[in-house]
Amino acid sequence: MAYRLLRKHSFAVLLKNTRLVRHASTTNSKPFGKVLIANRGEIACRVMETCRRLGIKTVAVYSEADARSKHVDMADEAVCIGPAPSNESYLVIDKVIEACRQTGAQAVHPGYGFLSENYHFYEDLEKAGITFVGPNKYALQAMGDKIESKRIGVQAKVNVIPGFDGVVKDPDEAVQLAESIGYPVMLKASAGGGGKGMRIAYNEKEVRSGFVLSSQEAAKSFNDDRLLIEKFVEEPRHIEIQIMADSHGNCVYLNERECSVQRRNQKVVEEAPSPFIDPDTRAAMGQQAVMLAKEVGYNSAGTVEFLVDKHKNFYFLEMNTRLQVEHPITECITGVDLVELMLRSAAGQTLPLEQKDVPLNGWAVECRVYAEDPYKNFGLPSIGLLSNYVEPKQINNVRCDSGIKEGSEISIYYDSMICKLVTYGKDRASALNTMDKALDSYVIRGLAHNISLLRDICDNPNFRAGTITTGFLPQEYPEGFHGNQLKVQELDELLAGVAFMHLKRDEISRTFLDRPVSLKSKESVDLYIKVGGEKHLVTGLYDTDSIKITVNGDREIVLKSNWDYSSLIYEANVNGKDVIFQKHERNGNSYKLQHCGTVFSLDVKTELENQLDEHMLEKPDEGASPMLRTPMPGTVISVDCKVGDKVFEGQEVAVIEAMKLQNALTMGKGGIVKKIHVSPGQNLNEDDLILELEE
Repeated sequence: MAYRLLRKHSFAVLLKNTRLVRHASTTNSKPFGKVLIANRGEIACRVMETCRRLGIKTVAVYSEADARSKHVDMADEAVCIGPAPSNESYLVIDKVIEACRQTGAQAVHPGYGFLSENYHFYEDLEKAGITFVGPNKYALQAMGDKIESKRIGVQAKVNVIPGFDGVVKDPDEAVQLAESIGYPVMLKASAGGGGKGMRIAYNEKEVRSGFVLSSQEAAKSFNDDRLLIEKFVEEPRHIEIQIMADSHGNCVYLNERECSVQRRNQKVVEEAPSPFIDPDTRAAMGQQAVMLAKEVGYNSAGTVEFLVDKHKNFYFLEMNTRLQVEHPITECITGVDLVELMLRSAAGQTLPLEQKDVPLNGWAVECRVYAEDPYKNFGLPSIGLLSNYVEPKQINNVRCDSGIKEGSEISIYYDSMICKLVTYGKDRASALNTMDKALDSYVIRGLAHNISLLRDICDNPNFRAGTITTGFLPQEYPEGFHGNQLKVQELDELLAGVAFMHLKRDEISRTFLDRPVSLKSKESVDLYIKVGGEKHLVTGLYDTDSIKITVNGDREIVLKSNWDYSSLIYEANVNGKDVIFQKHERNGNSYKLQHCGTVFSLDVKTELENQLDEHMLEKPDEGASPMLRTPMPGTVISVDCKVGDKVFEGQEVAVIEAMKLQNALTMGKGGIVKKIHVSPGQNLNEDDLILELEE
């Protein structure tokens, strides 16, 4: 029953246009009898959904930390392959192959990440007589290496970015190359992807620092510390082309995806199609993507990534030889199940569509919901248990690809993704409007998450206008993200919402205690509501299902709602506009209410309470702390100072690795180092003390 419910909601949008999928399903037999998914989390669940629709048995592999995870529950069989660290479980090829032998799995779908682009994995599976659901070994090897893929791109007559296509030996050579290419430059890991091992450098100092951090990050993530260097295209858009090919020489492109909104070179919001690309540019990019695929005899789903400048000149960036995280938005606008086509291609079946068959229907948007604190550098990882978790599946045209459930743990060992939230509409505006509603209705409790940032992005005027580049976040939030900055209308909605909540709670509590209700229906009351450091006088006429208020004596707002106080989701109509609030907590007359994605703290006081509050002293600002604490859980990679050193404000003094990313920590103030509390290799929890300065 649980699976049927999940499938109903997750695939409601995907199967909206099912002509191509049905064609594939009715003209070919079942590709495999049993498939092992060599992955975890949402992508493992996603592959299992298609396998079950096709009648294919599934096998999950899991680490000890994932024993009670959702993908294990969904599979027909499950095999434990080791301890929590991925290099002792999900990355151990022999253990995955042994799981295939134990269960009789005929094929392995690698998902993305882990072993998905490892050609040694392909070789060992081939020797064991097991099919790899992905491209051939040569394509994996050639296109999985950014240096080699760039050379092949030149051979295929694909537009490439100026740069050095060899391996950069050391920081000195990196500086020399950067100066010959011209700043800014991009240092990037030759192997892998996902934004790991990538740094932008605008000067010599940043090149040297970036070389060290990127090579260390690449070695940790991909066991390969080689770097390349190339020109960084300023004001670029990150636009990628999805291709699908078989082993018979057939290849098509399935339109483009706009992936420009990124933080730390990792995508945050994606959409398909791009609001920037016209039909001619789409065709030119698609043709080059197909040319590149045919150059290496590609035979599965793959993505060719491009940087596109403001004049629509495009340059080949890299090819991802796997299923992309953002593949659902392509499925929404084409009706093609990419996982099914990958399975059929791996089984040697012919691609069931030609280029003329590929549609472009409507618009789809994907928000990556992460367990991250967006107020810390746009999203430092958070760990913990999901104490309360409800996906917004009840909303039409919403798809949730997730690998967690209420009670699941987000741990330090793996990627911090909670869900890929996808919305679909007849056009961009309707898809974004649905996304706003879905984000407002998404209940996540127990750890930090990035809903507030995602909601703010989707309502940003430049984003709504389609005016975006890969520098969108630092450009729109130069001082970092600090939550929704309430417009007057949004403030009025929030004030009306908390006033209604406060008075409804008063009515309910007094009824429960069998006392007279202090506020009679339609009786006027004055409330002083403080939010964001500002106090507002709200005069209201309350009724059981509505409230009419005047804010500061001049703005009138009418809120209507049949909200049940016990529910976390609080839907209302405010001045004719449908609004969704979330109730987070209440402590006396203090409330935390989520509006437009951001949780606001509000204090509600009567006239007498407000008079008493005027005499309360505010705690003075103590300024920057002489102590450096880790803003996220992780492992100490290095501490770049010692006791007695003089350090300066903004100086990098430590590197912490969290969820495979290395983060340089800087001092908030200068001074003399008094004590260092950590050492390299030590595991830290959020807010653990790293070092302290003399007072």
